Amino acid sequence: MDNRVSEPGTPLPSGPPAPRRSRRLLRRVLITALSGGVVAGAVLTLWPGIGPGAASPPAPGPRAHRAQLRAPAQAAHRAQLRAPAQAALALTAVTSGMPATLPALTALIGQQEQRVRARPQDARAWAVLGTAYVERGRATAGTADFPRAEKALETSLQVVDEEQNVQALDGLTALSLARRDFTEAKRYAEHAQELAPTRWSSYSQLIEADTGLGDDDAVGDSFDKLMALKPGPAERPAVMARAAAVYRNRGWREDAVAQLTDAAAAARTPAEQAAYLTQLGQLAFERGDLQDALRHYDAALRQDADQPAAPAGRARVLAALGRSTQAVTAYRTALARRPDPRDALDLGELYESLGMVKQARASYDQVRELARRETSNGVDDELVLGRYEADHGDAQQAVERLRGEYDRQPGTEVADALGWALHRVGEDDEALEYATTATDGTKGGGVRSALYAYHRGAIEAALELDGPARRSLQKALQISPAFSPLWAREAKSALAALGNPPDVAVPG
Repeated sequence: MDNRVSEPGTPLPSGPPAPRRSRRLLRRVLITALSGGVVAGAVLTLWPGIGPGAASPPAPGPRAHRAQLRAPAQAAHRAQLRAPAQAALALTAVTSGMPATLPALTALIGQQEQRVRARPQDARAWAVLGTAYVERGRATAGTADFPRAEKALETSLQVVDEEQNVQALDGLTALSLARRDFTEAKRYAEHAQELAPTRWSSYSQLIEADTGLGDDDAVGDSFDKLMALKPGPAERPAVMARAAAVYRNRGWREDAVAQLTDAAAAARTPAEQAAYLTQLGQLAFERGDLQDALRHYDAALRQDADQPAAPAGRARVLAALGRSTQAVTAYRTALARRPDPRDALDLGELYESLGMVKQARASYDQVRELARRETSNGVDDELVLGRYEADHGDAQQAVERLRGEYDRQPGTEVADALGWALHRVGEDDEALEYATTATDGTKGGGVRSALYAYHRGAIEAALELDGPARRSLQKALQISPAFSPLWAREAKSALAALGNPPDVAVPG
C-alpha cells in the first residue's frame, strides 16, 4: 500500500468475574451523572458559548463597570482561599494513586515547593512534590515537569533511602510509567511492594508495567494479589478501574464496562469520576458505539473540564461520525491544551483522509517536533515515531525503531506496530508473526482492536491467504466500522478486493 502523504523519516481468573449485586444501584447513580445530574464539585460548563450566533452583552453602566474592575481581584481572592482546600484534595489523591484536577495539582505543587524550601530535609514533602510534578506533566503533556519530578524524588531518596521511602518509590514508578520505561517502572514497583505488601497502588502500577513488557503471566499474578487485598471504599473505584483495564486487554469487554461503570458511580471526586467516564468513552469507541462514547466524553468534561484524554477522545468520535469540520476543530483545541504527538498523528490522518495534504504534512511535522520535545525529557516515543514512519515517512526506519523497542519492552502495541512496519517494507512472513502475537488471545493479544485486526488482514492478503485475510478484515469492520478515518476506508477496499469466497462443491 502506497503512502499518500510521506516524507523521509526522521495467571488471571480462568473466566470472567461473577456479576456483582450492587451494579444496578451504582448504574442508576451513573446514569444520573451522565444526564447532567448534580455531583459535588462538578464543572458544569463544557465548551464556552462562542460563535456568530452568540448574543453580545450590553455595554456596562458605571456601577457595572466598577463591579467589572473589582471582579478580577475578587476572583483572585476566592482562588487564594480555595488553594489550601484544593491542595489538600490533591495531596490525598497523589499519595494514594488517585486522579486529581489540574488546579488542585497546581495548588499542591505550590504548597510543597514552599515546604521543601523551608524544610529541605522533609523527605515526604520532596516525594509528594515529585509525584505531583509527574501527574501535572501527564495531565498537560508538559513533559518538562518530568526532570523536575526526577530531581525531587531523588532528593527524597537522599534524605530517606529506598529501604524506607515507599512514597518516593511510588513516585518514581509513576514517572517511569509516564516515560514509557516499563522495565524501570517494574523495578521500582516491586521494591515498593516488598516494603509495603498491602499497598494497593504498587500492584496497580506493577500491572501497568508488566502490560507494557508483554508479560501476561506477571499481570495475572499481580492482579490476583491486588484483588485479594480487599480495598476499602476510597480505593475500590480505582481498583475496579485497574481491573477494567486488565479485562479489556483480555478481550472481556462487557466485564470491563461493568467494572468502569461501577467505578464511575462510586468515585468520590469529580476528577476521579471524569477519569473513569473517559475510560468508558474509550471502550465505547473501541466497540464502535459512537454515540455512547460521545456521551461519556461529554459527561467526563462536565465533571472535570481539564480531564486530559477526553478532548482528543471526543475529537476521535466526531471524526468517526463523519463530522469532520467539528473533529478538526476539536483536535486542534485538544492539541492547544495538551500537545500530544499521538493526537497530532491522528489529526494528520484525518486531514489526509479529507485530501488536505498541506495540513496533513503540518500535523506530521508536529508529531516529530512533539516527540523530539518529549524525548528530550526522558520519554520513550519510539512507538509513536515508529507508527508515524511506517505510514507517512521512512518505513525502514520504522522497522529499526520498533525492533529495538520490541527487544526492550515487547507489549501488544509494539508487536502490532512492528508487524505493520515489516509489512510496509515487504517482509510479510515475519510481519504475520508479530501481527498474530498482537491479535491472538493465546499469545497475550486478547484485546479486541479493529486496527490490529485490519493490520493482520492486510498482511494476510499480501501473502495471498485470502480466507484468513477475509476473516480478519471482516472482524476489523465488525468490531468498529469507523475505527479510523483513513484505515477503515482501506479495510473496506481490501475486503472488497478479495471478493466473495469461492463456491465449494458439496460431495454428492
